[in-house]
Amino acid sequence: MSLSSMVAFEASSSPFLFSQNKHQGGRLIPSAGPRWTRMSPLRWVPPQMALAAEKVGVTGSDADRVGSLSQVSGVLGSQWGDEGKGKLVDILAKNFDIVARCQGGANAGHTIYNSEGKKFALHLIPSGILNEETMCVIGNGVVIHLPGFFKEIEGLESNGVSCGGRILVSDRAHLLFDFHQTVDGLREAELANSLIGTTKRGIGPCYSNKATRNGLRVCDLRHMDTFKDKLDVLLRDAAMRFKGFDYDVFYLREEMERYKRLADKLEPFITDTVYFMNKSIEEKKKVLVEGGQATMLDIDFGTYPFVTSSSPSAGGICTGLGISPRSIGDLIGVVKAYTTRVGSGPFPTEILGKAGDTLRMAGMEFGTTTGRPRRCGWLDLVALKYCCQINGFSSLNLTKLDVLSGLPEIKLGVSYHKLGGERVESFPADLELLEQIQVKYEVLPGWESDISSVRNYNDLPQAARNYVERVEEVVGVPIHYIGVGPGRDALIVK
Repeated sequence: MSLSSMVAFEASSSPFLFSQNKHQGGRLIPSAGPRWTRMSPLRWVPPQMALAAEKVGVTGSDADRVGSLSQVSGVLGSQWGDEGKGKLVDILAKNFDIVARCQGGANAGHTIYNSEGKKFALHLIPSGILNEETMCVIGNGVVIHLPGFFKEIEGLESNGVSCGGRILVSDRAHLLFDFHQTVDGLREAELANSLIGTTKRGIGPCYSNKATRNGLRVCDLRHMDTFKDKLDVLLRDAAMRFKGFDYDVFYLREEMERYKRLADKLEPFITDTVYFMNKSIEEKKKVLVEGGQATMLDIDFGTYPFVTSSSPSAGGICTGLGISPRSIGDLIGVVKAYTTRVGSGPFPTEILGKAGDTLRMAGMEFGTTTGRPRRCGWLDLVALKYCCQINGFSSLNLTKLDVLSGLPEIKLGVSYHKLGGERVESFPADLELLEQIQVKYEVLPGWESDISSVRNYNDLPQAARNYVERVEEVVGVPIHYIGVGPGRDALIVK
């Protein structure tokens, strides 16, 4: 759905506008075999690769673009998440032997569609699962909730997606228990008006246990004689810290019985994925890394403390999979044609009021994991350039360009300024400064036509191409993939 005829934005004769960020206090405004790894100088595409690309609507020079991706490539988010990473991973997976998740947990929601248009919402399992020849790896940097993991598998298999022998779980991955989710909610309740806005999936508490070195890992499931004592320590700690958490010997006994069953069920999946990944790279298998969340939610580089508990930026690939930085090649940053974020925290280009609500409805901006409405705003090129610098993206995937169709004008946030007018050169760490920041906008003309059926870049309206090329110019990274709809085929390869 586009914004055509839904709302009229105030036009301006000036190409630049200043807008003070009115968001205050971080509150939420309601509303298989070896593959080719390199292309020759003539960029010849092997027949099997061209055929695979054709199945998802990528042919000719477009297949050349996809096929030329490096042996180990990655798809990472470059905003506050929800950019559409899963769709690109699903499309590219046909050209890769392995798709691997390196961090995060079930707080990551990736929505993808199969060739028949059926919708799948994935949380833990990599988005390559719909491609039958792809092996899916859940790396050591992921925190895994086993009941949710098996529920996700059951849902896939009930819809005709075979998972048997196609998913490997790292023996070093940390286990996320139900009590972590309880503690997550209690922690948010304590914070009251300063809440982080987590998904309450227990991600933070689980990573906290990992950092304090008393967490349980998948390999601990092979030693049930000591598992009980380790779990008892975790539960006692939570009970002492949170008065609202009820824990007794009966709870421990039930959990032990449950995890004995889960341990048997998980055993066929458990793998030393560090060995597997490095051996696969040595054997010239092609690897696609799928990131969860996004750089602006990175625990080091995001809007701390309104962030996730892991590193969704490029550094998380190495620590989350145990592979060398030398092996990593192309990294694709996924970015919406506008900006969204879920939960609390600064959002300099946020559009408040009716216009923001309209953009949310046009883009169907509601969380895959929680269903929460996403806050919406103009594309923030300061934040995007910051993400490009941190990750060293070789290219970008601009998604949901079709949602902007019908707007008389479209704004791009091109620079930050303090209240006195002084320019802020990069994305600041200081949240107080971020709350006061003024954004300088560049205003571009919109386009009226529906672009959801366009598959060739040159067939886009000139105004749409101008928008794409202005983004490329400001951030200094080429846009090679443009999403114009949710389906697998709704992709322009530029």
